Amino acid sequence: MKNTKHIYYFLLYLPYLLSWALKSSSHTSYLIAWLGSFFIFFVCYKGIIKQLPNDIPILEQLLRPIFFLQVIFAGYMACTSIFYYANTLGYEYFSYVGNRSFLSDDIYESIAKCQRYYVLGHAALTHGLIAGMDYPQKKVYRIYAPSVSNLLLGISIICLPLGYLFSKIGALNQFSIELSGLSFVSGAIALAFAIRENKRVNLWASAGLFALNLLSALSSGFKEPIIICVLLVGIFLLPVYGKKVAPVLISVLIVLFFVLPTFIGNFRRMVSEGVDTTTARNESLDKIIQSDNLIDDLQEDNWAFLTGRLSEIDMFIRYTKSTPYFVPFYKSKTVTDAIKTILPRFFWPGKPDVEQLVMTRVYTAGVVDRQSIVSAKPAFIVDCYLSYGAIGIWIGLFLYGYIAQRISLLAEEMFGSYFMGTAVMFAGLFQIMWRGNSFEFLFNSIFWSLVTMFIFQKVFKARGILYKV
Repeated sequence: MKNTKHIYYFLLYLPYLLSWALKSSSHTSYLIAWLGSFFIFFVCYKGIIKQLPNDIPILEQLLRPIFFLQVIFAGYMACTSIFYYANTLGYEYFSYVGNRSFLSDDIYESIAKCQRYYVLGHAALTHGLIAGMDYPQKKVYRIYAPSVSNLLLGISIICLPLGYLFSKIGALNQFSIELSGLSFVSGAIALAFAIRENKRVNLWASAGLFALNLLSALSSGFKEPIIICVLLVGIFLLPVYGKKVAPVLISVLIVLFFVLPTFIGNFRRMVSEGVDTTTARNESLDKIIQSDNLIDDLQEDNWAFLTGRLSEIDMFIRYTKSTPYFVPFYKSKTVTDAIKTILPRFFWPGKPDVEQLVMTRVYTAGVVDRQSIVSAKPAFIVDCYLSYGAIGIWIGLFLYGYIAQRISLLAEEMFGSYFMGTAVMFAGLFQIMWRGNSFEFLFNSIFWSLVTMFIFQKVFKARGILYKV
């Protein structure tokens, strides 16, 4: 793509600059920064800076980073704070109920400050994504697969037990996460292709696999795997059924967003009390189904989810209050520690516990108490801030977007197409990049996902599935 209008990159940073210029008015500054993310989406998707990829129709390339990763990552990071902000104003949904808890005098100033960091991070992320785009690519390899659903089903069925087996072997444990993620994505896409190809046997097999993945997701204690399961099927049915699928997909997602907070809350509470995951899952479902005040319970739990667990701005505010005023910037220490975690424990028996390493930053900032059993790992943008402040956010998020885009391009080059490269391999092996994570977990996962991707290319070439053009 040679049509980049470099001067227009400035447009991405306009919301941050404007909100910073008006920081004396906290509410105005916050709203400009929050709305600024939607402006960035508009500038990006209108192709003002660089034309969007046109080698395939838009609906058939939604899993490319410029679309799916940006919407999920930036949407979660920068757009969800509106519920927290509304809650501090005394609103619950659209009703004014007053503030039920004590608020510090500078709460709105703190919210606006963090939102400015969010919109700066979103601008840098989009800058990196656009700068990294280089379509169309020269075809080096081509996939030979008479039936796409057969191939996907095979990948999913093989990777599922391998992932479980590797999780029990210390030296191979690292690959279990990558294989499980690939099995999960391949299984979901296999179901969509079985429907598209109208293959009854594949349909039943992939539906069974999809059901197992859903049950596993329900027992994980996290909402994301469940939502992603549904999203992936919907994304691959959209090009075939178009407008017929969209209302159904949107309706299912709304129901999931409304019901899952209550389910996950009940599930985690029972597990923390010592109940096994299967029993906790079943009883959590029963409580929702048999509740006499279902709507009221769901509304209350969902608002707590929207204002607390969906948006992480409350934790970000605590980090910005402690660093750099009481805790100095970590500078390159966090990155150095993250690079060290890449080495497997098999080769480094004295390797520190990664969870404890990450949580040290949390405890030092006073975000959670050391006696708490809660895991509150810093988000990627928080680690960027803790390293070098605003400049750390710009550098970190730009590199994040650029690297994600280049990995997607590499996957498409290695596997001959958007479909097998980005939709299957990138989505299956690099899911962690959709939402991000603290440096240590992210660096480790990206490195071993790259290793796994190269191994799969070797296997595909050896099996005659992949050949040079």
